[in-house]
Amino acid sequence: MAEGLFRRVTVATDGSPNAGAALDAAIDLARHYDGSLTVLAIAPLPPVYVSTTEPYVPAAVPQSEIGHYREIVEAAVHRAEEAGVSNVTGLCDEGVVVDEILAHLERHPADLLVVGSRGLSTARRILLGSVSTALINRAPCPVLVVRTPATKPAPSP
Repeated sequence: MAEGLFRRVTVATDGSPNAGAALDAAIDLARHYDGSLTVLAIAPLPPVYVSTTEPYVPAAVPQSEIGHYREIVEAAVHRAEEAGVSNVTGLCDEGVVVDEILAHLERHPADLLVVGSRGLSTARRILLGSVSTALINRAPCPVLVVRTPATKPAPSP
């Protein structure tokens, strides 16, 4: 096994295809460097819109959503173990996604954070924000953003 920089890898997942590609990359790195892998999912707080004179009050995450994200973590941990990663842990939390990922990295330092890219257009990224961009700018460790490969059009007959 190779010695290296990435002995403690954390991957953030939401169960999407892009997060699946990020999980694959994180599993590959953890196996290559014989390191540990932490699978992290954050059940997002639903946005609450109140008047500008009232303070923002976050709503609770519905239990069904928390259960959904726990299932995502369990499946990802199982996938990593099946792929040969011997030191895998999973964690599901709830809150503001970027803030919770950053808080986790502060409590449990990683050598690398791996996330998927939603591939938002420039306009949507400006309006909605980007989790990966926020993490690149604020994470205390390197961040690998994994894009799913573009599908190639079928050849013409």
